[in-house]
Amino acid sequence: MKYDVKDIKLANKGLEKINWANEQMPVLTEIRKRFEKEKPLKDVRIAACLHVTSETANLMRTLKAGGALVYLCASNPLSTQDDTAAAIVKHVGVATFAIRGENRKVYYNHIESVLSMKPHITLDDGADLVSTLHSQHTEWLDTIFGGMEETTTGVIRLRSMEKSNALKYPIVAVNDAETKYLFDNRYGTGQSTIDGIIRATNVLLAGKVFVVAGYGWCGRGLAMRARGLGANVIVTEVNPIRAIEAAMDGFSIKPMSEAVKIGDIFCTLTGNKHVLRVEHFTQMKNGAILCNSGHFNVEIDLEGLDKISKKGRMGIRSNIDEFMLKNGKTIFVLAQGRLVNLACAEGHPPSVMDMSFATQSLMAEYVAKNRGKMPVKVIDVPMEIENWIADLKLKTMGLKIDTMTPEQVKYVNSWQEGT
Repeated sequence: MKYDVKDIKLANKGLEKINWANEQMPVLTEIRKRFEKEKPLKDVRIAACLHVTSETANLMRTLKAGGALVYLCASNPLSTQDDTAAAIVKHVGVATFAIRGENRKVYYNHIESVLSMKPHITLDDGADLVSTLHSQHTEWLDTIFGGMEETTTGVIRLRSMEKSNALKYPIVAVNDAETKYLFDNRYGTGQSTIDGIIRATNVLLAGKVFVVAGYGWCGRGLAMRARGLGANVIVTEVNPIRAIEAAMDGFSIKPMSEAVKIGDIFCTLTGNKHVLRVEHFTQMKNGAILCNSGHFNVEIDLEGLDKISKKGRMGIRSNIDEFMLKNGKTIFVLAQGRLVNLACAEGHPPSVMDMSFATQSLMAEYVAKNRGKMPVKVIDVPMEIENWIADLKLKTMGLKIDTMTPEQVKYVNSWQEGT
């Protein structure tokens, strides 16, 4: 088997983490049991570009149990768990190309390694597989059944491709499924981002001014958790509806030009470019801490920050770089502006990734079964699949809900009965 990991000898340690995560992923486990019997992905080649974590390893187990041949690479240079990557190769039997800290050249070499299998299905976290296929390997597009995308950033890129008629095969927007964004994005990102910031800095959040850039589902989750730890939370937004929602949720709303003057900690979660830039850096307080929890490391203008800095120390503490500005102030950046929740911590907890990866598994089956029947566009996850996942998750949590009576079913499906 081809692979490129830091050290294959780390595999046994990685297996312990994978098994621990698996204990908290009961929905995915149930799907895996069915896949082992039915083999719905037999002889299907899947190229996956994801964060290489213990939770992802259990998704790889499930896809392979379904009969798929899977190749995996990292979707972010700093999100790979090297012991997990080794375990996926040795104990899961999936060709893996991922090394924590890999440079840009190695990152794209690993994408090429995964694409060399000429996949039937792509499984993306940020749309780098899709964009590489469309720009460099158009000759392989005819063999692809479809793909899945699980990030907000990736879906934005894919909808742009669809709008400009550049998209050449159907993509399922797993990120837009309620079983994904309501839980993974909100509760997963909220907790794991706070975890990453605290692990990197050991800073006390209580009493700090915490600026959250973006009030999508990830931003909502982070703002909620920061407030829960006693921070004074400011939300910045460009969307008026989201800004009103944040205000009615009890958060302070300010433009970034005002927030930068009083913020102690800044975290971007927008999926956009240069949310924090030179005009903001120069106005920040001495000792401000900057980090990002959006998918790509473009939300903080690090090149601009470097240009206005006279000196600094890289890695003054693990995952912290110091920038000493020419105006005499110092700014600290976490994880080189990359995903702070994965670079400085372990990413989302397994129990919340359970639903996201259950959705990924079932959509891989859906794409394989509906080969040639789906329109070439960005597609939503069918609601019956979402409801099945949610029902099973409730059962695994030991929770019961009501069901409608026949009278209620008739009422909600009719229009004749009124006041």
